[in-house]
Amino acid sequence: MATLLRKIGLIRLHNRDTEDPKHHHHRSSQQGSSLRGRGGPKNGSNKPQPQGPPGGGGCSSSSSESSPGGRKTKKAPEPAKQPPPPRSGGGREKPREAAREPGAGREAAPQRPGSSSGPGSAPLVPLASGSGPLAPAGRQQHCTQVRTRRLMKELQDIARLSDRFISVELVDESLFDWNVKLHQVDKDSVLWQDMKETNTEYILLNLTFPDNFPFSPPFMRVLSPRLENGYVLDGGAICMELLTPRGWSSAYTVEAVMRQFAASLVKGQGRICRKAGKSKKSFSRKEAEATFKSLVKTHEKYGWVTPPVSDG
Repeated sequence: MATLLRKIGLIRLHNRDTEDPKHHHHRSSQQGSSLRGRGGPKNGSNKPQPQGPPGGGGCSSSSSESSPGGRKTKKAPEPAKQPPPPRSGGGREKPREAAREPGAGREAAPQRPGSSSGPGSAPLVPLASGSGPLAPAGRQQHCTQVRTRRLMKELQDIARLSDRFISVELVDESLFDWNVKLHQVDKDSVLWQDMKETNTEYILLNLTFPDNFPFSPPFMRVLSPRLENGYVLDGGAICMELLTPRGWSSAYTVEAVMRQFAASLVKGQGRICRKAGKSKKSFSRKEAEATFKSLVKTHEKYGWVTPPVSDG
């Protein structure tokens, strides 16, 4: 009996081993599917779930956070959000306020004309060179250059004079302060006779040139000897219309002014003062300036008149 049971068991084992593999596979798959249907997520939690490539397959964000078995997976760190760059005429309110504050944050980038960084703000557009008047420093430098070139030319022209009518010495090596020696006047005049009798070789004058020379006249006064008449007033001031702002022309040269002065001395019957005590008193610049300002006001009010014929 025992032997018969063993034979029956062997036959069943043989039949199972020789069974159609397709049929066996079909049965095993049915059994596996039934088991999966019964077990659900619990049985599937023991098997590793295949993961697709990152970002592929259109998976939702919730499936990447947890597996069906409840195990949490690490979420890839998201890149930090960068604030959008400020736009012209818009952007966030706080960055725009910080940009308007002096010294806050980085320096604002140069803007094109017509653009603005926010309401109520206007861009600063530098003026183009030559679009407006010169600054005081630039105007002063320009006037100095013009005056220097003109005076250098004047010195060269005077040095080339053949009759040695006048000569020039610079005061303290300043190009704008001259001592001019007038060596000659009309030899038929009483002034020339006075110069011979007193051994006076020249009449010394001082000329100072303003910043806007040659567009303004120099200030000219007599230093020595002390003269009377000849349109020479107190302090050595000289009454000549061409030495005033109204009568001056930038075309006048120093040589031409000195020749006109020599003629006015003779015409006004100028003489060298020989009075005791008074002849030794030198002229004063302060007194000359005050006298010249007074005579200019007088002539501006009443005009410049031609002296009568009896005055020469």
